[in-house]
Amino acid sequence: MSKWSDEHAANYLRPVYQLSAVIITHNEERNIARCLASLHDVADEVVVVDSHSTDATQRICEEMGARFLQREWDGYSPQRNFAVDAAANDWILAIDADEELSPHLRESILKVKAENGHRNFKFNRKTNYCGQWINHSGWYPDTKFRLFDRRECGWEGLVHETLTPPKSGIQHLKGDLLHYSYSSIAEHIQRMDRYSTLSALELRDRGAEPSLLRIIISPSLKFFRFYFLQLGILDGVAGIVIASVSAYGTFLKYVKHWYLVKRGVGA
Repeated sequence: MSKWSDEHAANYLRPVYQLSAVIITHNEERNIARCLASLHDVADEVVVVDSHSTDATQRICEEMGARFLQREWDGYSPQRNFAVDAAANDWILAIDADEELSPHLRESILKVKAENGHRNFKFNRKTNYCGQWINHSGWYPDTKFRLFDRRECGWEGLVHETLTPPKSGIQHLKGDLLHYSYSSIAEHIQRMDRYSTLSALELRDRGAEPSLLRIIISPSLKFFRFYFLQLGILDGVAGIVIASVSAYGTFLKYVKHWYLVKRGVGA
């Protein structure tokens, strides 16, 4: 290869944009090293905002070169927005501690970094449930908008927070974000209990009217959708577990909302 060709290739591969990866954590020693390793050579900096972990999360993050900040927890969206604001760059990759970039997704992001073009991207997320990769059950393809220009977007929502849509639109990147969700069914049920409380509070704060019909009907509809319409039946035992626990979470959300509004009982 000629000298010109070498220089041309080097210029092509040189990143046009600097990318900051941001992560929020609390007691993530089980996951964080895998997440950080997948960001190597992709992110130009990694910012971790932690809500006072008591395990080895801080030590692992600092040993692996992340910038580690402590902040009192006050909700998913505020925590994520704080992390975005703390980043040095406007181009942001938001990733959770229990996620990692697949090799294909790493390649896609590196290619985008070398181009002077679009900056807002979504990609599919694939979930590992109790050691099994889930291909259906409403969990795949679980498209996530996580690569964005912070000057166009911000996080909103109490639970299942989302980014505000950018005016410039969102393009799709090839490759999966790998999500190591639950190592046990008990962990899944505990998470559903916590999320259902947040969802019930969100419903109350929006002024939604409690509904006995929703308490009765919605869990069954959720199970039917996940297990039959979204082909959870093809995921074997995991499919029926996911559909059942998801239906249980839906039941908890609406019954907690009912008690919050009608009885003033805490969720």
